[in-house]
Amino acid sequence: MSFVTLGALLVALLVGAPIAAHLLRRRRAEERPFPPARLVPPTPPTARRRSLLEDRALFATRAVSVLALAVLGATPLLRCTHLSLSRRAGASVALAIVVDDSLSMRARPGGDGAERAGPSRFERALTAARELAGGLAPGDAAALVLAGAPARVALASTTNLAAVAEALAEVTPSDRATDLDGALDLARDLLRGLPQSDKRIVLLSDLADGAPGAPPISGTPDIATWVPLEELEAAGQDCGIVRADRSSQKARVRVVCTAAQAAAPGPDLPAAERDGGAAAPAASAAPGAAAAGASAAAGRSLEVRAGDAVIGKVALDPALRAEELTIDLPSGTPEFLVAALTGGDAIAEDDRAPIISAGGPLSIAVVVDPAATHVETGGPPPLEQALSALDLDAQIRPLPSVPEHADELAAHAGLIVDDAPGFTPEVRRSLAAWVERGGVALLTLGQRAAAAPLGAGFEPLVPGVVRWSASPARGVDPATAGWLGPSAAGLADVAPRGRATLGAEASEGAEVLARWSDGAPFLVRRPLGRGVVLFMTLPLSTEESDVALRPAFLSLLDGFVGAARARGGARRLAAGETWTFDGYRDVKVERVQVDRAEGPAGREALPVVEVERRLRVSPPLAGLYELTLDGERSTRVVSVPEREIDLRPRRVAESARAAELGGMSASIDGSPYVALLLLALLAAELLLRAIGGRREAAELRAG
Repeated sequence: MSFVTLGALLVALLVGAPIAAHLLRRRRAEERPFPPARLVPPTPPTARRRSLLEDRALFATRAVSVLALAVLGATPLLRCTHLSLSRRAGASVALAIVVDDSLSMRARPGGDGAERAGPSRFERALTAARELAGGLAPGDAAALVLAGAPARVALASTTNLAAVAEALAEVTPSDRATDLDGALDLARDLLRGLPQSDKRIVLLSDLADGAPGAPPISGTPDIATWVPLEELEAAGQDCGIVRADRSSQKARVRVVCTAAQAAAPGPDLPAAERDGGAAAPAASAAPGAAAAGASAAAGRSLEVRAGDAVIGKVALDPALRAEELTIDLPSGTPEFLVAALTGGDAIAEDDRAPIISAGGPLSIAVVVDPAATHVETGGPPPLEQALSALDLDAQIRPLPSVPEHADELAAHAGLIVDDAPGFTPEVRRSLAAWVERGGVALLTLGQRAAAAPLGAGFEPLVPGVVRWSASPARGVDPATAGWLGPSAAGLADVAPRGRATLGAEASEGAEVLARWSDGAPFLVRRPLGRGVVLFMTLPLSTEESDVALRPAFLSLLDGFVGAARARGGARRLAAGETWTFDGYRDVKVERVQVDRAEGPAGREALPVVEVERRLRVSPPLAGLYELTLDGERSTRVVSVPEREIDLRPRRVAESARAAELGGMSASIDGSPYVALLLLALLAAELLLRAIGGRREAAELRAG
């Protein structure tokens, strides 16, 4: 507040003038002759009693007038700004507000550490969204999209402006990763087809989506994209705990710190630096990464706590980027432990994590013949190389053959079998039992599968008979392979020497995820009990086709591992991912607060939704969860997404910062309204004085 504004407001102190005037006001007594009074000698007055307020209504009117004068003097000097759109010739606007509710938005601008004050970036973004919603006019349309991964539609396009305010009131922060591209795509889909000619997307995000080298954010010719608040742009240093497991008397905790806080890498930088992120190894970091990591980890320690007691501690390496730290636990250690980082950084919410024994990585069993799927350059089969390259936090377990007992499969969440020559009845029974309990299997069918010996087969995993023949199609129809994402176009020509053909019964009750260009099934997903079986009509051998060398194969494996993780096979998943419970009738999921050595400190139930007759739960916050599935309890862990700790912001095109899209505008000047109030108060005072004068005259006549 400026000195001039303060001086104008000090005029309000003059409200004491009406008080003094009314207290000192005395009426002059009317003199009447009284003859006997002449016989009494006059006494000089020594003191006079002060008058009380005689006309309270008149006094209140004058006091309010003085206060209004002070406000009138200060109003032109006050500048309360808010975010607003610039309209094209006053036309209606179709607006999509994208609010980033990811973990990195919990950071508070203006400093790191526990001493931080002020609103977080998420709170500032939500305030800006409310300001934009408050500036909408009748005829405008608005939609709300959340950019935490996966991107979600919180409110479809509507002209009901009250619904926009209600939707914003329900938005809460989360520990999800950031999905800016997905959110912008959803926003564009919501705006297309609306009658308003002026269509805009407003992105309220810190732009830290773990891909600083991605193309700059910009609009399209028909839909403009506006990134209005540069103050939200990610900055600062952060270290977070992304995994905390306990094995015997050891605690293994993975700590990740931010990458280099430099200009966003461009096309002229090396590939390793362009693709750098929180999950990248330290060896591939930019030269400044070590310095940035040092500022985030220097002087800090990792502690293992049981309640308020510290039972283990290790200092962080000042140059730490991503490392798994091991702490020995003393005998008699309580079951409930918490890993915590000392000191402060940009995001306090990722500095603590529960430590439990159930947090091990996902186990994927692989049965593949190295001789049939070898590559000329040597090394493991393409399948194992692809799974390792995806870095899906899964342990790959090569097996010589499919186990004959279901107990041997119980330790695995997923199973991939490449071109098996059928299964014996014992193996089929064990596989079917394992899948029905929630396992996920991927079978590739080739020439050996069609030549299964007598007594071997794939029932009930793949119904019917498998045959092998020359392929009349060169590849897959990308229009039918949406499950594989944009990379499906690469399967249009896989040069197959042959392909497996299936009977119609194989597709009954199943979902065809991709088809050959002639309409025959290429990839089929078949539910079985609580699990699912995926089978592909091509083997992974590079001599039969080059499907294992295409990017779409990585998308296939990513979807397979995601299905195994979502069906409860993973003891740990990242915030925002989804558990899917097929075959269960009664599902209950609770988030457990573990802050004390004696056990859970509180529980919060999560909603279970049914999508396409499948029960699903998407936990938005990291922590410890307890699942009750048809009366059977189990423990799961939701962790912080590793790439969300990378606070390097993504670039923004100049067109997305253009001033003609909008900006900060001053609030409406209230001076005219205060002036009208003063006129009304003046009229009221004149009226009160007229009424008071008439009352005094009547009293004199009556006396």
